Amino acid sequence: MAKSARRIKGLMIGLLLIAMLAVTACGSDAKQGNSSESAGGNGEAKKDFVVGYLNVMDDAQAMLAYEAKLYEKHGLNVKMQQFKSGTDLIKAMVGKQVDAGVLGFTNAVSWASKGAGLKVVGGAQLGFHSVLVKDDSSIVSVADLKGKKLASQGQGSTADIVLNGVVLKEAGLTSKDVQMVYVDPGQAIQSLASGAVDAAFVFEPYDSIATHTLAAKQIYEIGKVWPFPCMVVITTDENLENNREAVNQLLDAQKEAIEMLQQDPKKSAGLIMKHFVDSDTMESHHGGTVESVDVIKQAIETQVFNWDITSDQITRMQEISDMMKEQGVLEKEVKVADIIDLSWQDQQKK
Repeated sequence: MAKSARRIKGLMIGLLLIAMLAVTACGSDAKQGNSSESAGGNGEAKKDFVVGYLNVMDDAQAMLAYEAKLYEKHGLNVKMQQFKSGTDLIKAMVGKQVDAGVLGFTNAVSWASKGAGLKVVGGAQLGFHSVLVKDDSSIVSVADLKGKKLASQGQGSTADIVLNGVVLKEAGLTSKDVQMVYVDPGQAIQSLASGAVDAAFVFEPYDSIATHTLAAKQIYEIGKVWPFPCMVVITTDENLENNREAVNQLLDAQKEAIEMLQQDPKKSAGLIMKHFVDSDTMESHHGGTVESVDVIKQAIETQVFNWDITSDQITRMQEISDMMKEQGVLEKEVKVADIIDLSWQDQQKK
């Protein structure tokens, strides 16, 4: 009886954490962080720069560069502005309210097809999207999802594009073979825990939190079978023309943040943890507690963060762009090479 009570308590706390995270990542208003000092210790003025981000693990390097004061180190006075979606972020960028942002590559493609002056200038993260089911589920492969309810992000999102173009396709399925439930990741996990859906297609840190607190298990992760550049650094053509030095400073800071994520994930987790959880411990579904910093550390370690963009990744980007056209997300084809500027990256490799 006591063990059952602990499991229920763990489930409730896990759901509360998921709900809190969903509000943080998908709230209705953009949020602004505090600006850093306008001048460094040597008295040199720092360039004001507005960085847009989504409160998801995919954007860890953007948050870490701020929390570890790496933007300041590289000469920028950064204001962080949080958005509920990549679409809202890129609208703000086109509207000159944001100078640059870390967001899904598919956003750049969508807006480039409409003639927006945007460029992908650096790498950020290779796509992590996992299929989760309950521990006691009979579903052991993607093919087993036929006829089942699957929660995922909205149609046209990066998750939806790769779900249809890769995950289901490789299992011989289409979205018509499953009962799709389009919700945000927090709701997807809650729906899985309550039994409203049979599986959820989510990214980090939802995967790590769910597997620790909600008796969920992973049966598929796209990064292991079809790695693709999901998140990238995007800015405007105007910024590159008039403010390239600041863009390069941003990329320098995020490169150092990515190296920190790779080399010291626990320290990194401690610095960015407050973006995702509001307590030092979580109730484990196995009973007892788990340190929140360890859950966030695990979420960092499951990711592949990358500051550079390889030729193979550009090829994969083009494949995704072609999928978008095939799925009706794009009205016309986009040549990905035309929206990439690797000038900063080329300098790093000299």
